[in-house]
Amino acid sequence: MSDSPEYRERKAFFDRVLTVYGRKPVLEVLQNPQLHCHALHLAQSNREQGLVRDIRALAESRDIPVNTHSREALARISRNGRQDQGVAVDVLCPAFRQFTDALPDLPPRARLLALDGITNPQNLGMIIRSAAAGEIDGILYARGGNAALGPLVIKASAGTLYRAPLLLCDSLPGALRLCRERQMEVCALAADATQTLFEFNPDGGCVYVLGNETEGVSPGALKEATRGLAIPMRNGVESLNVAVTASLIAYAGLMRPT
Repeated sequence: MSDSPEYRERKAFFDRVLTVYGRKPVLEVLQNPQLHCHALHLAQSNREQGLVRDIRALAESRDIPVNTHSREALARISRNGRQDQGVAVDVLCPAFRQFTDALPDLPPRARLLALDGITNPQNLGMIIRSAAAGEIDGILYARGGNAALGPLVIKASAGTLYRAPLLLCDSLPGALRLCRERQMEVCALAADATQTLFEFNPDGGCVYVLGNETEGVSPGALKEATRGLAIPMRNGVESLNVAVTASLIAYAGLMRPT
């Protein structure tokens, strides 16, 4: 039985919602009038003083619904009961989409960045910042294996996470397989590849796979790759930080001679 239109519409809405937790991060969200907040969540055990009082007042001044919960219920909402400090807010991120929903709408020469086990929050945030600023049409983000989209990622992204084109999927290899079925190139960044990032000029859509900081591209993602690409190195340097590599990819098209 297929899902009803109402269910699909509701699911699409919540796919665009990012829950931010922690008192200072939530306060910063509420202080930014450019961010659309769906709801504020507070633990019933909070004392109505200090930052909690300021957070509630800001939400009420912006007509944002304020919901109170048991401590256990709030931990389920924040998904981080140890660090949420009894506070969470749902932020609507307009460019977040399910990958399968976004795939038909991608431009013919779409450039995607796929995150394959990026576990360091600072790296993830900086990657998102570079991708949002550069020539990247979407960031493939698998829910499992990558760092969670928490306060450290938001801070490292300088707040660009809220407007980044994040394409959500359950399995990165499965998403890469769908890209291949649409005749997109799937390029794994690898030090031993014979072709460099700057030599490669795709005719159509392309996905650049960034691997784990220590292990590189995973076997499952590597199996879906149609080619490998390397970053040229000099002076005995073996590798670059994954966030630096993402920046080079984001601007590689502008660096090629026309």
